[in-house]
Amino acid sequence: MTKFIIRWAINAVALYVAVLIVPGIELHGAWTGVLWLALIIGLLNALVRPLLKFLTCPLIILTLGLFTIVINTGMLLLTSKIGQALGIGLTVDGFWTAVLGSLVISIVSVIMSVILRDELKGKKG
Repeated sequence: MTKFIIRWAINAVALYVAVLIVPGIELHGAWTGVLWLALIIGLLNALVRPLLKFLTCPLIILTLGLFTIVINTGMLLLTSKIGQALGIGLTVDGFWTAVLGSLVISIVSVIMSVILRDELKGKKG
């Protein structure tokens, strides 16, 4: 359960940083919307992303892994659409804005995961 909460917090911080840094990604509403969007993006990354990576495996290999950026972009756009459908105002202005946003989210997630690596592995001490 702790790993889930840490991963959720990492997603929330990464999404919030993307909203702050990337022009064209806007959050309308309270900061609690970021928590709900982080939950949505976490669920999409856990359920949809592995299927997409499996189906596009030849493209990922052919592009030496760069196609995963397109998959991450799709996850951000899908999160935006689901959030809007649920009344959580996250707007992404277009594909290239989503590419930049997904890169920011990925970089922040990697940095925070490295910092919190021991907590994610469940080590004590």
